[in-house]
Amino acid sequence: MSANIAEAATSAPVATGSRARSRRTRTAFEAYLLLAPSLFGFLAFLVAPVVIVFVLSLFSWNLITSPQFVGLANYRRMFTDSQSWHALLNTAYYVLLNIPLQTVLALLLALALNRKMRGSKFFRVIFVLPWMAMPVALGVIWNWFFDPRSGIIDHFISMLGFTGPNWLTSTTWAMPVIASVNVWQYTGYTMLFLLAGLQAIPQQVYEAAAIDGTNALQRFFRITLPLLRPSMFFVLVTNIIGSFQQFDTVYVMTQGGPGQSTTTMNYYIYQQAFQLFHAGYAATLSILLFAVILLVTIVQFRYFRKRTIYDFS
Repeated sequence: MSANIAEAATSAPVATGSRARSRRTRTAFEAYLLLAPSLFGFLAFLVAPVVIVFVLSLFSWNLITSPQFVGLANYRRMFTDSQSWHALLNTAYYVLLNIPLQTVLALLLALALNRKMRGSKFFRVIFVLPWMAMPVALGVIWNWFFDPRSGIIDHFISMLGFTGPNWLTSTTWAMPVIASVNVWQYTGYTMLFLLAGLQAIPQQVYEAAAIDGTNALQRFFRITLPLLRPSMFFVLVTNIIGSFQQFDTVYVMTQGGPGQSTTTMNYYIYQQAFQLFHAGYAATLSILLFAVILLVTIVQFRYFRKRTIYDFS
């Protein structure tokens, strides 16, 4: 009798542990089953293309004949290719023209629309409409606007008694024009995220600061900007990545000219792959662009990681 009780006592934890392991296994299986579509998309559309591009960078391929393995020859060529570094500098110049102006304008619009005012929803839609348009179509329209003979912009400048420059054929003005087009298109999109961040800041914080005697400027720099850092972080990371990948506006408006003054890295990669048929070298340039974007993103992560986290719960 006592032996049976002892045997039952020792077998009970084993059975309980077995059932617990079975439940954990079933739960893990269900979790992986739910993650499978996203995991497949991640592997098929992100990891696999990166691996393919890296492998292709080790080959010489003209898109017609069979690829030939050349090892690191494409990388040696890249480091001695002055045009690739010129394209990278053009891209950095475009980012510096685009991101600060776009972010400041978007913040000003978000601050204005965050106030309780009539028609604010209407203005939100108006500001976001350019982002919904196709960049190629906008490039065609703005190309006509900046035309020195029949463009609207030069027409208004001439009405003021001045003569506008040849915007898209000037090595000085071509890149600022392209940057201004993209600022116009994406400022409303950026404004939406900053507006969402502003609306998430509790009004009690502003009320307490006002009671303490702070003015509007002090509240902006000591409350609004610090609490807006998470939204600002997302906006800067995504917009800088997108700016480094600029292609369609350049392709439509200038095709890299005049004199390669607007040849961005993405456009130079396109030229090497589909105009000169240097697919392997284009893949190498893509690796360089990926490394630059990754480095800039890491720097932003390290900077914003030090931000203060506020808990209002």
